[in-house]
Amino acid sequence: MKPTIIVHACLLLCISFISSSCNNNAAENTAGTDAAPQMNGYQLVWADEFDGNSIDTTSWNFEKGGHGWGNHEQEYYHAANASVSNGNLVITGKKENIDSSHYTSARMTTKGKQEFLYGKIEARIKIPVAQGFWPAFWMLGSNIDSVGWPVSGEIDIMEHINTDSLLFGTPHWDSAGHVMHGDTLAYTPSEYHVYAIEWDSTAIRWYLDGKQYHELNITNNAGHTEAFHKPFYILLNFALGGDWPGQQIDDTKLPAKMYIDYVRVYKKA
Repeated sequence: MKPTIIVHACLLLCISFISSSCNNNAAENTAGTDAAPQMNGYQLVWADEFDGNSIDTTSWNFEKGGHGWGNHEQEYYHAANASVSNGNLVITGKKENIDSSHYTSARMTTKGKQEFLYGKIEARIKIPVAQGFWPAFWMLGSNIDSVGWPVSGEIDIMEHINTDSLLFGTPHWDSAGHVMHGDTLAYTPSEYHVYAIEWDSTAIRWYLDGKQYHELNITNNAGHTEAFHKPFYILLNFALGGDWPGQQIDDTKLPAKMYIDYVRVYKKA
């Protein structure tokens, strides 16, 4: 090969490498991960890796409406604000009017389709951060329609509000009145993290990126925690405004996206 051809070939290879490297870096924050790995002592029983082109409605429901959801939230939830892209489920919060609501977002559940009693439940998520933002990954007791909340129980695996640098992990139940016993952990919320619980007949343990930061004893229904010995279903949502984050929303940060790389559920082998 002539020297000039070699030089041109080398230049093309360098340009191709740099371009590929830049594209990889640009996609790094939202690219999906590989399929679920095997985990010692656990067996994978259900997962959604969000690798297709659409949301799997055999596993997920879309909740719809703008009635505040018990927290005076300001968004209207509907399916149009959820999509699958680049190996992620993407929930988008927007400033737009539907009915009497001035914001839209999405809220998804596995109710009646994928419900679980005990196990390791985890998701890899990147959340948006701004005043009035309230993304969450959580669970509710499957019997909520018959017994109501909080008797049904609630397990908040991940909640974050506003621009705080705190992760909230909280169980809710009824012990002659609403009881909650959560904990917080300082972290960088705008990056991808793996949020998880390990739940068995003795305890619920909360984890961030594999490190435990909270535990609730439920052995023999300690503290009237019988709600946590029944099946639960999974929820993912991105609320805008509400009693907890407050009603001021930073519209300059909208539209905003919550990325969910995967949701996985393991049972002890």
